Amino acid sequence: ITLGSFLILQGANLAITKIFTGNVATDSISDMDGFDQAKKIFASEISIGDVDVKITVFYWLVFAAAATWLLLRTKFGNWIFATGGNKESARAVGVPVTFTKIALFMGVGAGAWFVGMHILFSFNTVQSGEGVGNEFLYIIAAVIGGCLLTGGYGSAIGPVIGAFIFGMVSQGIVYANWNPDWFKAFLGVMLLLAALVNLWVRRQATRR
Repeated sequence: ITLGSFLILQGANLAITKIFTGNVATDSISDMDGFDQAKKIFASEISIGDVDVKITVFYWLVFAAAATWLLLRTKFGNWIFATGGNKESARAVGVPVTFTKIALFMGVGAGAWFVGMHILFSFNTVQSGEGVGNEFLYIIAAVIGGCLLTGGYGSAIGPVIGAFIFGMVSQGIVYANWNPDWFKAFLGVMLLLAALVNLWVRRQATRR
């Protein structure tokens, strides 16, 4: 149901946008009131020595720290693990499973909005199909980070490391002037490794 709804909304987004605008890209918003202020919040750069670091790197670290605290130090974090592990058992002990799942979906939506704002204010315009297919990259990063596909086990730090590895390789191939086709090969290797790591973590978790 989730995947089907996602594909429906994805196709409708492109089709409806093209009907009303004639293309699948937004007009430039660089002349919009408040653009410069929003750019500082979502897409500015901070100089550290001779290196310019995008502000989103710091947001990334803050979000990772907040997610780790949420998972390990709050009641809601316990609800997340319980719901992912066995929703029927969780419901039996009083966990609001439906509320937990809806809250997580809302959190993912908020994260997608934030990434969209970063892209929009970095380039002044955005394609309607931006990010299509990236969901698989996020799954690979999460699984490489030790999250079980079956749910109930994982962390926030693990996917951060998985995303970092992915980002370093994707940029490294470009700067090393390698054939970009190797990037697809890397994704395939990462997917296979993710499946193997996922199986190993699940076995370790069941032994405990």
